[in-house]
Amino acid sequence: VQLVESGGGSVQAGGSLTLSCRAPGDMYSSHCMGWFRQTSGEEREEREAVATIYTDTGSADYADFAKGRFTIFQDNAKNTVTLQMNSLKPEDTAKYYCVSDWGHCGSNWWYQGSYAFWGQGTQVTVSS
Repeated sequence: VQLVESGGGSVQAGGSLTLSCRAPGDMYSSHCMGWFRQTSGEEREEREAVATIYTDTGSADYADFAKGRFTIFQDNAKNTVTLQMNSLKPEDTAKYYCVSDWGHCGSNWWYQGSYAFWGQGTQVTVSS
């Protein structure tokens, strides 16, 4: 496992959680990194983008449901990308996956096929 995820867990609606993803150097610099999530149990089926960031510039993209509630940021000293999630809702319950791929995030940042590297996933459960 080369993308190491941490964080996640269970929280009540309205609460906050933080997810972090640490990458080795050759998966961090000049990479598009971010988070996808999956609510179904099917393998890689319908994983949706949450947010991504280009590590060289900090330029980020967010899914509409994440705007205003989630923030993605990086720590270049630690090769880590963090997703701060606030005002969580029950519909945010999912398994969250860290992703990485070389280069700018680009116009296909939302597409799961754009990413060669995936973490193992971490569960987020939001109760009402």
